[in-house]
Amino acid sequence: MAEQTITNLTIGWIGTGRMGYAMVERLLAVGADVTVWNRTREKAEPLTKKGAKIVSSPAELADRDVVFTMVGGPSDFIEVTTGENGVLSQGGGAPGMLIDCTSISEEASRQVREYANGVGTSMIDAPVSGNAKVVVAGKLSIVASGDAGAFEKARPFLDALGQGVSYVGEGELARMVKICHNVMLGIVAQTMAEITVLAEKGGVSRHAFLDFINKSVMGSTFSAYKTPAYVNLDMTPTFTPVLLRKDMDLGLAAARELGVPMPVAAAARECVQSIIGNGYTDCDFSALLVQEAANAGLKIKPEEKSVGTGL
Repeated sequence: MAEQTITNLTIGWIGTGRMGYAMVERLLAVGADVTVWNRTREKAEPLTKKGAKIVSSPAELADRDVVFTMVGGPSDFIEVTTGENGVLSQGGGAPGMLIDCTSISEEASRQVREYANGVGTSMIDAPVSGNAKVVVAGKLSIVASGDAGAFEKARPFLDALGQGVSYVGEGELARMVKICHNVMLGIVAQTMAEITVLAEKGGVSRHAFLDFINKSVMGSTFSAYKTPAYVNLDMTPTFTPVLLRKDMDLGLAAARELGVPMPVAAAARECVQSIIGNGYTDCDFSALLVQEAANAGLKIKPEEKSVGTGL
C-alpha cells in the first residue's frame, strides 16, 4: 500500500548531500518518481542513473505533489522554500505538501510553515536520526510533527525512508525533539571519548574496551556504529563538529529560554568548540576522541582492527 501511494505521486527533493543522496536512493528503489535539486548539481548527477531527474532551481519543483527538503540549516531552508527561487514562492502554484528533514530552530520552521499555509501547502517537520550508513541499512528513524491529517498522508513516504516514524504532535514539536536528540549525541560522544581514553591509558585496547561496552547494558546503536571510528580513527565525516555545535547551541538556547539547567550539555558543547578551535572542522565529530587523548597526554594511533557497526 505504501509503495503504491508513493508511486502514484510525484516527489521533489531539495538537497542531496550525504544524507539527502542516500534518502533519495531509497525512494528511487521503491519506484518513486523523484526530481531533485542540489546547489552543486554535479553531486546529484549520479542519481540520474538510478532514475532521478534534475532541475536547475527549487522553483522548478513547485508542480510536484510532495517536496522534501534536506539542507544545511535554517537560512538554507528559508532560502530554498520562500526565497526568490524558492519552491513555495512561485505565483503559478506550490506543491501539495512540504516535508522538511533538516535540523533547524522552531522559529525558522514556524516562519516557513506560516508561509506554506498561505500558499496552500501542508508542512510536516520530519528531522531524522542517523547518518548515510544508517539510511543505507534501512535503520533511519524519523520524528514528525504537524497537522495530524497531513501526517497520515506523509507517513508512507517517511516509512519508505527507514525503520519508522514517531509522530509527536502539532506544530514544531519535532524540532524540539531533534534538538534534544542532538544535544544527547554530543554528550554521549564526549563521554565515550573520555572513558575510552581512560581505559586505554590504563592499558586496555580501544577495540576490546568498546567490545565490552557494546555488549553491556550501557551499549547502544550509537556506541556500536561509532566504534569503528574510535578504534581505527576513521574521521570520514558523517556529521561534522561544526554541525554538532550548531545543534548544541540551539538546544542550549532553548534551555535558557525555558529555564532548564543543562550543565552537562554546556560542558560537552565546550568540548565540541575545543576540537573546532584545534582545526577539526571538516571531519567527523568522533575527533572528540583524538582531542581527549591529546588532553590526557596519550598518543593514540589506529588499531587497524575489523570491527562491526552493529547496523
